[in-house]
Amino acid sequence: MHKKNKHTDDYDFDQLSLVYTNLEPFIFTNANNKKTIDFANPKAVKALNAALLKSHYDVAFWDFPDHFLCPPIPGRVDYIHHISDLLERSKLTDNITVMDIGIGANCIYPLLGNAAYDWSYIGVDSNDDALKAAQNIIDKNNLQDQIKLKKQNDDAHVLTGVLSETDKVTVTMCNPPFFKNEADALKATTSKLKGLGKPTDQMVRNFAGQAHELWYKGGEKAFLHNYLYESSLLKTASFWYTSLVSNKDNVKTINQSLKKLGATAVLTIGMNIGNKKSRIVAWTFLDEQQKEDWNKN
Repeated sequence: MHKKNKHTDDYDFDQLSLVYTNLEPFIFTNANNKKTIDFANPKAVKALNAALLKSHYDVAFWDFPDHFLCPPIPGRVDYIHHISDLLERSKLTDNITVMDIGIGANCIYPLLGNAAYDWSYIGVDSNDDALKAAQNIIDKNNLQDQIKLKKQNDDAHVLTGVLSETDKVTVTMCNPPFFKNEADALKATTSKLKGLGKPTDQMVRNFAGQAHELWYKGGEKAFLHNYLYESSLLKTASFWYTSLVSNKDNVKTINQSLKKLGATAVLTIGMNIGNKKSRIVAWTFLDEQQKEDWNKN
């Protein structure tokens, strides 16, 4: 994990349950005499994440309908810290505005980015119920001035319709849908349940999730290449464009496409969370003079 990540050690379940009492019913002592929760239980995972947010990031309220995606905090905040490093190397340290593409009902990236670095956010989603739930979290935590929401009215687009040539955001973030369809997602769920030693007939994702959060026609690769193309139409609207990339095989084609689209720099940043290996790809279309002018302004 990133050196700034607060979650490198085992969870202190005693402390977390004191801060967030709703976690307590899910805690038990396992065969190794260690306190833990059932990570295959989506309600237990959600309670743990709410406890982490309250304990470590001063997020007093975090709740949304159970059928929406419940993200693991350690991995999400790692992305935030790596983006902070990227901005610091680019001498971007003040008045940071981040666009979160696919904010979801959980509003997780804006909550973490605002708590850790005082960044302002524009959260984008195409789902009305997700936006309603995210707005409720924003309101309950009095973050209306720091986090604004935008509706993406056309699922065929990523940036078109929510970002324009006259806009200026410091960086975009995105955790794209991984799967091509529902069958692809269920296959991954089966594999995860086997890894957790649970019967595969349960078919309950421990992090839940709705269709628009989990799959996209053509999968992650199709989504990313749509994102790349639309970013090339908005070269000066964001200093850096970034995305998580789950499948390492997609990195090569991303680099090839961005070269053709005129990117001036492309970076791949490795991320390791437990046994899971992932990466962030970041790109910019700005030349050196444009970067210098951006920093001056």
